[in-house]
Amino acid sequence: MHGGMQSSRNFMKLANALSDAFTLYIPDRRGRGLSGPHGQSYNLSRECEDIEALVAATCARDVFALSSGAIVALQSALILPAIRRLALYEPPLSVNHSSPTSWVSRFDDEIAEGKLAAAMVTAMKGLQVSSLFSALPRFVLAPLMKLALKIQAKDIQDGDACISALIPTQHFDVQLVIETEGTLESYKEVRAEVLLLGGGKSPAYLRVSLDALSETLPHVRRIELEGLDHLGADNDGRPEQVASELRKFFTCA
Repeated sequence: MHGGMQSSRNFMKLANALSDAFTLYIPDRRGRGLSGPHGQSYNLSRECEDIEALVAATCARDVFALSSGAIVALQSALILPAIRRLALYEPPLSVNHSSPTSWVSRFDDEIAEGKLAAAMVTAMKGLQVSSLFSALPRFVLAPLMKLALKIQAKDIQDGDACISALIPTQHFDVQLVIETEGTLESYKEVRAEVLLLGGGKSPAYLRVSLDALSETLPHVRRIELEGLDHLGADNDGRPEQVASELRKFFTCA
């Protein structure tokens, strides 16, 4: 399960690294890639229903998820006993408002005005997942992002999701973060075996979430991957290194 501003295509290298040992299903979450729109009644329950449908259709029992997708997978494990093993890469679960959301209002305004490049810069600065975005000023980043979006749109391949189409979906991922504020204690009821993964270069607020979940989940182990950031599992990260940990976890007895 991919995270925010991603689609199934972001996990192709990760899937290839695991395909010799596993059958993998990589869905496009609502509003992305080949999937339909989020719908007017979108919330965490709708995303969990999607996982439930996938589990029923595929008989999958092991789940890997990144970021906001990891929030969905974690919540799904509460209601789906069929999920037996769950590997979560940095779910941005907000603990006492630890996950930053103050940037969302500006982001939504920029999306409404059609300023996709500016909205992307706002999201990346707000989420703090890129040292480059944190260091450079907006007046430098915005025109560079606008140019990058144009280039990516021209180079789009069959099956790829255009970044310009993915940017507005970040609104819904933040909605999941806000919706799950204060729900930490409920995850004491998760029966699945859980592997928590985090990157050594990721923002501090993601480490807060991992710390809290490490102390809450009843069947949990945790691994920090040195040199990786929040997008370690992405095609542009180090998916082979993440795949190595997933292979060990999902083949254990």
